[in-house]
Amino acid sequence: MKILIVGGHSALAQMLSPVLASLGEVLTAGRSGCDVTLELSTSSDRFCLPQDIDVVVNTAAHFGGADFNALLEAEHINALGGLKLCHAASESGIRHFVNISSINAYLESDSAYYSAYSLSKRHADELIQLYCARAGLPCAILRPSQLYGEPDSFRRNQPFLYGTLDKALRNEDIVIYGNRDAQRNYLHAQDLCRIISCVISSRVEGLYACTTSQDSSLLAVSNTIVKTAGSASKVVFNRAMNDIADNVFPYDDTLYRSIGTYPEIDLNDGIGRLVASRLMTS
Repeated sequence: MKILIVGGHSALAQMLSPVLASLGEVLTAGRSGCDVTLELSTSSDRFCLPQDIDVVVNTAAHFGGADFNALLEAEHINALGGLKLCHAASESGIRHFVNISSINAYLESDSAYYSAYSLSKRHADELIQLYCARAGLPCAILRPSQLYGEPDSFRRNQPFLYGTLDKALRNEDIVIYGNRDAQRNYLHAQDLCRIISCVISSRVEGLYACTTSQDSSLLAVSNTIVKTAGSASKVVFNRAMNDIADNVFPYDDTLYRSIGTYPEIDLNDGIGRLVASRLMTS
């Protein structure tokens, strides 16, 4: 089997490559520094995939922003880029397309976390499903919850988790804004990599949520980090600030039952890995 991972410089791709190597040859594609140069915002006629690829895994993402250019780029990379990649895959005779989306694609416009990222991810999923159905290209779309892992490259998308760890290691107080203890759902990237491997092995098709069965509050996460790091930090609420909204979704284990595997790294274990990794490199 020959697998092409698009978005080869992403934190997830870096962790995914050695996991998928057990299935066959793995190539990466991206703007630079990958086995294949591929720019998702370029015109579709310039897309050129390597020969004899069996599976494409798209991990590329643009995280959007508030201004016009950021909105435009998110749609170019996430939605239109995903669509062009599907077309190139179909034209190349690829047999399975796996798109890594986001749980935020489920968000509606009344959510505090609704953004160009969440909207463009949903657009991408819908365009990819539409194209693949018409082209006869088997497709799996995975929507993972908040990803974290030992490489610090996951920090960009989880500022609370990694910022709290920074403070705990410096024995600084950890402040949670507002009066309520907001809920999150964290998925360790190593678990997602293992799930992706099973999705490829089983030739899974369809759209699936990828979350853990347990949501975690910001207070519980902070206290676990402090305890695991052996820190003297105190966790306090700044009740003068606006409350932080939850960002959790109904748990659905349809995919896990289908592939016969579930996430194995609970948050306590995952935080232990983060702390150990940070102490090792400090």
